Amino acid sequence: MDKSAREAYVSFNNVQKSYDGVNLVVKDLKLDVQRGEFMTMLGPSGSGKTTCLMMLAGFETATSGDIILDGDAINDVPPWKRDIGIVFQNYALFPHMTVQENLAYPMQVRKVSKSDIEDRVKKALGMVQLDGFAGRRPGQLSGGQQQRVAVARALVFEPKLVLMDEPLGALDRQLREQMQYEIKHIHENLGVTVVYVTHDQAEALTMSNRVCVFDDGVVQQVAAPNILYEQPDNAFVAQFIGENNTFLATVKEKNGDQCVAQVDTGETLTALAINIGQSETKTTLSLRPERVTINPNAGEFKNVVSGKVKELIYLGDHIRTRLELCGQDNFIVKVQNAARHSHLLEGETVQVGWHIEDCRALDAL
Repeated sequence: MDKSAREAYVSFNNVQKSYDGVNLVVKDLKLDVQRGEFMTMLGPSGSGKTTCLMMLAGFETATSGDIILDGDAINDVPPWKRDIGIVFQNYALFPHMTVQENLAYPMQVRKVSKSDIEDRVKKALGMVQLDGFAGRRPGQLSGGQQQRVAVARALVFEPKLVLMDEPLGALDRQLREQMQYEIKHIHENLGVTVVYVTHDQAEALTMSNRVCVFDDGVVQQVAAPNILYEQPDNAFVAQFIGENNTFLATVKEKNGDQCVAQVDTGETLTALAINIGQSETKTTLSLRPERVTINPNAGEFKNVVSGKVKELIYLGDHIRTRLELCGQDNFIVKVQNAARHSHLLEGETVQVGWHIEDCRALDAL
């Protein structure tokens, strides 16, 4: 493997950011983005993800540390010299310009020849399925069409890197989901490097090669979507990514990669020992709703407890079943819509079971 293939395309090296000189909104960030990768920065409001994107774009300055792009430090490089395409939530299109003029503008300021501009604009409009819209102004387009133009404008001058800051936040759910797939496919076809910011967990899982989860200015975990969901490193990630059942418990014993923990109502449960302290310390047991089975076969699971059905919500492909068990009244099971579960009734007592490997013992919430 050659040097360029091994080195990260974007690197944050011990980057910190403070707006008031006292409080850090980004704390000692170490993060690498590989060439051609779709990296999503995910986190709640105020977690630092957008600040990181703005520092990479050049609109904010790092308080300390270095930001590297393609082998060069860019801390002191002004935004217009970074060769970065940016897509914002509000599109930021010029309302007085046509679609063609909006797309041509970033190339005109870069002194691209007129013939090349025409070729690139035509190619970009085809890429976002807007052939025939070149003469329209933004006000004559739907929200989804405007967002396509914004994406095309960010890509048309063939930048080193494309940044996207909550680009789908203003769209309705159906259009948002459609645009997720379109942007994902554009990335796959072009192989451009993308850094994407969102607070939407499903969006991050759908689109990304890897996801970087932020909380309070600190990276909690960086991993591929399936790893992030199936193997969270800590209780924050487990709670923030997807729906999750939790038990606050006390560690009683640790045996290799497993542990036994006791919940407040006295039941003992066996889980993978991922991020726990010594015996008698608190832990959060994390369990996904789809990994739980109601009325399992005898001997099928190590963990089996009794619970009472409190609510059944029909959602088409599955029945969202809320139970009261182990002192919790909001334990969720996603029951596939199959004949064997059609007899479940609110108020009845059932057995609930799950595999050890589907339950992770993490730090106490």
